[in-house]
Amino acid sequence: MVESVYPRLEPLLPQVRKPIQYIGGELNSVIKEWESAEVRWALMYPDAYEVGLPNQGLQILYEVLNGQDGVLAERTYSVWPDLEALMREHGIPQFTVDGHRPVAAFDLLGVSFATELCYTNLLTALDLAGIPLAAADRDDTHPLVLGGGHAAFNPEPIAEFLDGAVLGDGEQAVLTISALVREWKVAGRPGGRDGLLLRLATGGGVYVPRFYDVEYLADGRIASVAPNRPGVPHSVAKHTLMDLDEWPYPSKPIVPVAETVHERYSVEIFRGCTRGCRFCQAGMITRPVRERSKATITDMVETGLAATGFSEVGLLSLSSSDHSEIHEVARGLADKYEGTKTGLSLPSTRVDSFNVTLADELARGGRRSGLTFAPEGGSDRIRKVINKMVTEEDLIRTVTTAYSSGWRQVKLYFMCGLPTETDEDVLAIAGLARRVIKAGREASGRHDIRTTVSIGGFVPKPHTPFQWAGQCSQETVDARLKALGGALRADPRYGRAIGFRYHDGKPSIIEGLLSRGDRRVAGIIKAAWQAGARFDGWSEYFSFERWSLAAADGLAGHPVDLDWYTTRERGYEEILPWDHLDAGLDRDWLWQDWQDAVAPETAADGPAEVEDCRWTPCYECGVCPSMGTEIQISPMGMPGARQLPLVAVTDRGRA
Repeated sequence: MVESVYPRLEPLLPQVRKPIQYIGGELNSVIKEWESAEVRWALMYPDAYEVGLPNQGLQILYEVLNGQDGVLAERTYSVWPDLEALMREHGIPQFTVDGHRPVAAFDLLGVSFATELCYTNLLTALDLAGIPLAAADRDDTHPLVLGGGHAAFNPEPIAEFLDGAVLGDGEQAVLTISALVREWKVAGRPGGRDGLLLRLATGGGVYVPRFYDVEYLADGRIASVAPNRPGVPHSVAKHTLMDLDEWPYPSKPIVPVAETVHERYSVEIFRGCTRGCRFCQAGMITRPVRERSKATITDMVETGLAATGFSEVGLLSLSSSDHSEIHEVARGLADKYEGTKTGLSLPSTRVDSFNVTLADELARGGRRSGLTFAPEGGSDRIRKVINKMVTEEDLIRTVTTAYSSGWRQVKLYFMCGLPTETDEDVLAIAGLARRVIKAGREASGRHDIRTTVSIGGFVPKPHTPFQWAGQCSQETVDARLKALGGALRADPRYGRAIGFRYHDGKPSIIEGLLSRGDRRVAGIIKAAWQAGARFDGWSEYFSFERWSLAAADGLAGHPVDLDWYTTRERGYEEILPWDHLDAGLDRDWLWQDWQDAVAPETAADGPAEVEDCRWTPCYECGVCPSMGTEIQISPMGMPGARQLPLVAVTDRGRA
């Protein structure tokens, strides 16, 4: 029997901020009897409760696992530094919020990484739990530490700290892993920890870093990555759930007891994206597109609202307005919940697929949640480079529709530091924002129209065409952002109507180090953590100086440095740290798309663009052939037509 640490924790809570986030007891949370389970998971989102609780991926896995006999799952989140200090002082270990059980008592610690800037929070949790930081130092008494989420598609920077990584969709993967753990325990734990890891590597689709040796060239580049155990695959493929209608989760989402960043019932209406934005890792690694049917979405909304009492429904995906039945879905939900004060929102909306009909359906409930559009680049030229096929005319038409339909504020998201970007491309954002305000005033006949310009620093990501790009220096990014701020305020007719939010270039450089780093970066992460790095995604905790010093110390004696990992452009022949991890994308196609983005600068029509392959002939990214399937649309072959289900070839082990 594993005892709760709550009796020791509770007296400390009045001394910390937001103590309610540590008490658990939320509606729809689950606490199973410890002895009833043969396999026990602690699921971690390595950030604060307010960010981690609404995370869709963790909620889905929590419900899937707890729905199995003989399996239990509990949640744990990063504790703020004030509670961390008290836990260390009083000897309280990292705990779950469900049963307040010590994380070290579980069989598996599954960590979902949405961003690389959470890596240091993993080390805090391991250390508080009493789990050795290095996987090589753990024994049979310690849980397996498995990483997942988008940031796990290059787990090499944290390979030293992980026993394994799971690429792609987790629903079926966690059940396979649970079955293998159960079988290993029943068989008497043959081979110990390594024996279990070998089972996961050969039969569970888990990437186990210790089973691969990495060699380096004299100039610092990777010479080879090769398995060091018989039966371990040379390349590890992602897991892909092919029929979302068979997995209508979460059906009973956890309702928070403390304020969180999102408080709504969220339904993922489709997974994947084929728009081909060259910067977008999420769009690349989640291919192919798999839609949920209108009937399943409707049923999930009805079930979820009844189970939670939420008054807002978020229809989620990478580009929700691209769902082939989005108008029918929105209209059906608006009809069903009209007069109930239940609001509908599309948190991710494409500029070129938002129209009057959709605006009217979203607004029919009387609640207009914020609209966010992401042109990403300020000029048509830079949008061609990144394959964001949205023109200025598209944007003006879309925001005019929104403002005339009753919205008063629209958020526009851009990036700074994109490949081939110039000062003029960034300053063009100011002119675009002014034209948006002008169009909104004319369409609505009002002067209380506002727009917020939000800028993020571009970070090249693995498994994208831009994975070879040199990152823009933080000095250049900061100079362009400063100039843009002045340009936005320059015209008094519009200055007060335009909000400006941005992140400076320093966090992006460290994110770039962590996203494209190799195993040598683990020492930097550990040194930064030992120097106090925590919650690096939060501006009040992030320290560029701390990370710079850690990089200088950690890479001393190596032929590489911080700039080598970030601002250096890679060549085709270079082995990238993640090349042995298969997201389904053809490497040559990614390289050609990178060349299409930057090489045709002298051509009259500028960089080559790639259409959405759902509605055009295949452009051979490699995903469908590698998975034994193909995207099918109705004979009409037009946007808005219902897609037929994807069918996977199961003997390839990808279903």
